Amino acid sequence: MSEVDTPIRLQLFGRTDVGQIREHNEDNFLVADLTSQVRGLKEENRNPLIGQSGLVVGVCDGMGGAAAGEVASQMAVDLIYEQLTVGGSAADHDDLARRLIQAIEYAGATIFQEARSDRSRRGMGTTSTIAALLDRRLFVGQVGDSRAYLLRAGKLQLLTRDQSLVNQLIEAGQLTEEEAETFEHNNIILQALGTAETVQVDLTHVDLCKDDVLMLCSDGLSGMIRNDEIHEVLSNTESPFDACRELTDRANAAGGHDNITVIVARVQEGPKLGATDTFGYQKYALPDLAVEAEHPSVDTGSFDGAKTAAPPDDGGGRALRVSHTMIGIVNAQGELETPNSGGVARPEPQSARQRPGASEEPVDLPTQGLPPTLMATLVLSAMLLAALLGYLALR
Repeated sequence: MSEVDTPIRLQLFGRTDVGQIREHNEDNFLVADLTSQVRGLKEENRNPLIGQSGLVVGVCDGMGGAAAGEVASQMAVDLIYEQLTVGGSAADHDDLARRLIQAIEYAGATIFQEARSDRSRRGMGTTSTIAALLDRRLFVGQVGDSRAYLLRAGKLQLLTRDQSLVNQLIEAGQLTEEEAETFEHNNIILQALGTAETVQVDLTHVDLCKDDVLMLCSDGLSGMIRNDEIHEVLSNTESPFDACRELTDRANAAGGHDNITVIVARVQEGPKLGATDTFGYQKYALPDLAVEAEHPSVDTGSFDGAKTAAPPDDGGGRALRVSHTMIGIVNAQGELETPNSGGVARPEPQSARQRPGASEEPVDLPTQGLPPTLMATLVLSAMLLAALLGYLALR
């Protein structure tokens, strides 16, 4: 057996916590062996040898009024798991990547239809960061701002890019990292499952090596503790169980302003790190999805110059507007309302948000931006949004 064919064995654990402020937990996470179809943190899933069908782990951070966010995140993990187990084992890496994208898209469309059919769940949605592993190849499909990190040879890097307004403004050069720390709208994410009929899944990949440590988390963790603290815990804590507990405790000690969810997986057995093994934010392009990625199909409407999905009525004469920059509610007077308990614009204390670059030992952040036309739309939308909010504040 060659070095690259060495089977991967993980040691993993996951934990979710309501935090110090929220009344209920809208986060959910997924751990499942796709070969045995055993789901959850059963003993056999805490130290799995990656089999023929692979393994899936994921974090979903729900949002919405009442318990709708919890419903959305639970639906997401259930639907994604079910879709990945349909049709037997993946034929190869591309087949697994394709199934991962389709499962996330299916979950988003199903949650959207559920939200439309049940008035009490209008506006519900969830982030979705799902990692699927086959052999040593790990794919990460992301919608929203839940994160995936990898610690390798003492270096911590992000495998994902936050799909947030503030991150895109930083990449466009419209905000500095220092300004982003106090940016008024740094809780706005660009996409979420359930808030539009279709989503664009950001697919990245990495080949795992022995001693790698993978971590997935909601922003209740990444927004509360510094990157150097994450690095410290993952470097110095051998047990994923203890690492999850320590990270959760630190987020709560820092204020626990949001629900906290974390999954930690350590590669116990696998190929040794080679000179050509790279990691970080690496997009994975499937041949049959390349054209769609270049020219995505988007239902368009109009609101302040931004592309929007067709807005459903919320039953009270108001239309739910789902845009590339935010979700809000347009009332009968044409004014934009951003609900505190739902939508993509999520309530979040400014002091709780750890912006990229603010750590003493910064994680390497991806810098690849969106297509120029979409970037221009985002920047214009942000400027118009700021002007609108200023106008409403003066009324």
